[in-house]
Amino acid sequence: MAVPLQQPNKKQRRQDKSTREVAIELWDLLRNYAKQETVDPMKGIGRFLAFGSIGSVLLALGVLFLSLSLLRALQTQTTPHLTGDLNWVPYVATLAVTGLLAALALRAIGRTARREKDDQ
Repeated sequence: MAVPLQQPNKKQRRQDKSTREVAIELWDLLRNYAKQETVDPMKGIGRFLAFGSIGSVLLALGVLFLSLSLLRALQTQTTPHLTGDLNWVPYVATLAVTGLLAALALRAIGRTARREKDDQ
C-alpha cells in the first residue's frame, strides 16, 4: 500500500536561494575549510618550531659550556702529569666524552623514530 505524498505547507517549504547566495555560501565554506586545514595547523607547527629551536640552542650552549669546563678541569687538575708531550690528552678526553654524548643523543632519536614507525 503506497503512502500518498503530502504537500508541504508554506512554513515547511524551503526558500529557494539565488545562485549568488549559493556561491557566497560555497565560498565561505571553502574558505573556512581551507583555514581549518592549513592556517590553524601552521600556527601549531610554528609554535612547535619556535620552542624546539630555542631548546636546541640552549642545549647546544649547555653542552659547549660543559665540554669547556671538563677540558679546563682536566687541564688544571692534571697539571704536573699531563704537561709537555702529553698536553693533548685532556683535549682527546673531552672530545671522547662529547662524542659519547652525541652518540647517546643519536641513539635516543633513532629509538624514538623506530617506535613511532612501529606504532603506525
